[in-house]
Amino acid sequence: MAEQIKIILPEAVKKIINVLQSAGYEAWAVGGCVRDSILHREPDDWDITTSARPEQVKVLFHRTVDTGIQHGTVTVLMDRIGYEVTTYRIDGEYEDSRHPKEVTFTASLQEDLRRRDFTINAMAYNETSGLIDEFDGLGDLERRCIRCVGSPRERFEEDALRMLRGIRFAGQLQFHIEEKTKEAIGEIAPTLVNVSAERIRTELTKLLCSKGSDRLMLAEETGLMKYFLPEFSVMLKTEQNNPHHCFDVGHHSLAAVSHIQELYEEHKDAFSYTGWTEEKILTILVYGALLHDVAKPDCRTVDEEGIHHFHGHPEAGAKKAKQILRRLKFD
Repeated sequence: MAEQIKIILPEAVKKIINVLQSAGYEAWAVGGCVRDSILHREPDDWDITTSARPEQVKVLFHRTVDTGIQHGTVTVLMDRIGYEVTTYRIDGEYEDSRHPKEVTFTASLQEDLRRRDFTINAMAYNETSGLIDEFDGLGDLERRCIRCVGSPRERFEEDALRMLRGIRFAGQLQFHIEEKTKEAIGEIAPTLVNVSAERIRTELTKLLCSKGSDRLMLAEETGLMKYFLPEFSVMLKTEQNNPHHCFDVGHHSLAAVSHIQELYEEHKDAFSYTGWTEEKILTILVYGALLHDVAKPDCRTVDEEGIHHFHGHPEAGAKKAKQILRRLKFD
């Protein structure tokens, strides 16, 4: 089935691949751009992997930038757009749940794909050979499944952020997480403390801005939540015995995130006066929705009829939300 897949490559990507192949090297579009193309989604960027070493890539192209040359990555500039070209590599031992101590270049595409996080991100494509799918990423796309390449525990021990990335992909694509992969997140969850707040914020924001923002519950189910947003775990445990509410505080807030996205889609023009990007506006709205009741657990009182009240929670919530956003390193 893989050989029947045809992907329309951008002209610049085709040119880079053709130049490398004409010089006797292998070259492929790889990773998320292949995944998104198969799903008929517009890729955010196009990455290329090659058997050529960084110094060999630099010889072949007039304009390059050494963006990550120690890890084999050279950015090739075409029409003012950068395309990352990375040499096939094998990652060495990971010491900090993020960086390999060393990388070894290899001549094998299969070895390079083997080190990647999820099967749906471990496919490569060029027009000469078609789709290379060593780990059934295509099958997982059809099954709407997020599954690690090889051992989930090993992949997450290499880079702890992959746990949150898996949940983010589940949200963006509205997929489920394969059971062994989900179990491994629960086992390795404490290592998320080794990941910077900025990297966590990026993944969390992409998740909240996605149509599957409710997949945030996967972070709670796996025990990951307490390492980056423990306040939300408390919100999920806070019932609202009140005629105006049918959810606990956490599920109510998640529903608000979903509704605010729908409203924004309907009323985008109302925000044009800000001059802000759609991404910035939506980010502000979804965090506002998620955190608007963040102080309710602190402010809950119960009257003589057993009805819950949350007097003063907006003011207390504003202060608490500010603390959370600072912790996540927002500007």
